[in-house]
Amino acid sequence: MQFAERILFNADDRSHAEERLKDFVKTYSESQPKLAAWAEENLPDGFTVFAFLEAHRKRIRTSNACENVNSQIKKRTRVVGLFPSEESLQRLVTGALIEISETWETGKTYISLK
Repeated sequence: MQFAERILFNADDRSHAEERLKDFVKTYSESQPKLAAWAEENLPDGFTVFAFLEAHRKRIRTSNACENVNSQIKKRTRVVGLFPSEESLQRLVTGALIEISETWETGKTYISLK
């Protein structure tokens, strides 16, 4: 599926992606009918990424930012190991998220709208 996803979301524009999706559904409708039906129903939701500039699409459509946040939280919680209460865990994670947010707000621009 990852291969098909790349083909669809690396299209030049939304109409081109929709054409590629139709080809994908036609190709797999007989051999993989559940996959074809799922792709036809769900993948067009992701085509909203084509409303953005081409330079920003990959950053918007990937999960790199989420994975980065999760790895930073994991790094900080691993140091502590065992938390005395759920509240202490929440305080640590909240502090980490505030720090990450401040870095994103004042640091290097992830997506420039200019």
